[in-house]
Amino acid sequence: MPDGSPFSAPAPSPANRSGMIRHDWTREDVQMLLDLPFPELLYRAQTVHRTHFDPTEVQISTLLSIKTGGCPEDCAYCPQSSRHEESVKAERLMAVDRVLIEAKRAKEAGAARFCMGAAWRSPKDHDLETVCQMVEGVKGLGLETCVTLGMLDTKQAHRLREAGLDYYNHNIDTSPEYYGEIITSRTYQDRLDTLENVRDAGINVCCGGIVGMGEGEGDRAGMIATLASMPKHPESVPINLLVRVAGTPLSEADEVDPIDFVRVIAAARITMPLSHVRLAAGRENMNDETQTLCFLAGANSIFYGERLLTTPNPAAMRDRMLLDRLGMRTTVIGH
Repeated sequence: MPDGSPFSAPAPSPANRSGMIRHDWTREDVQMLLDLPFPELLYRAQTVHRTHFDPTEVQISTLLSIKTGGCPEDCAYCPQSSRHEESVKAERLMAVDRVLIEAKRAKEAGAARFCMGAAWRSPKDHDLETVCQMVEGVKGLGLETCVTLGMLDTKQAHRLREAGLDYYNHNIDTSPEYYGEIITSRTYQDRLDTLENVRDAGINVCCGGIVGMGEGEGDRAGMIATLASMPKHPESVPINLLVRVAGTPLSEADEVDPIDFVRVIAAARITMPLSHVRLAAGRENMNDETQTLCFLAGANSIFYGERLLTTPNPAAMRDRMLLDRLGMRTTVIGH
């Protein structure tokens, strides 16, 4: 795009085009990306993506809810909250042997990473020990491990690291400014503190957010800027499209324009060049064309399987068929 063109946007810094690593992204910087003409935004995202990744490869993870329902938090999007109408029935923590059976199935289906989620505000020590047994067992199968258990203190984070945990998921969900509209039972700083504890323990971070909770475009920019200005970018950045669940405060939220969602994926790729950007919840409501645009925008990871904790996920066969049509392949374990 030549300088001076009536369609040209402000010239990007070298980091925007080459994929150099920055940690000083501001809300205004990200907003400039989101405001770019769509073809230019995708071009820049593809340029950064190809600098660091094979654009034909997709990393696959499988997610299992190991303890469903009964969560005391009030996250407006989550059916596992005990504070919402029609909330998911609380269940006990799964037995270790059952989890390992599911992990074996995930590996046979092609997953490289096995993620385990529990609906807790924070884990109790005796439950954490059971989760550590799960981590050790899944690692023994040759899979990467990830858990999401709520808030962690320093001791808990180090215990998980001792068990061999590879990744910890703890999303910031949205911008600091909009966060209070979605969650009141824990603060934004609580989330950042847990992420710091995880980092200090030497565990990789999986952290992203949700699009479609009534936030403005500026809040999407603020969420990406928060992630991209961390001292070390999250190794995995899941970008979720809100799944509107009956009985939750966000059950009637407006749908997101698919192009706007793709813009968020592209902004995440440009600002966090080395991260795996994961196309996470909400894929069940996306057509193949939208998912394809997300891959073109730099998404290179998906959750694979029929469910994401409590919400549907595209059937494995549909995923395989789409990837085959696109000439894309899944990465090997450890990549």
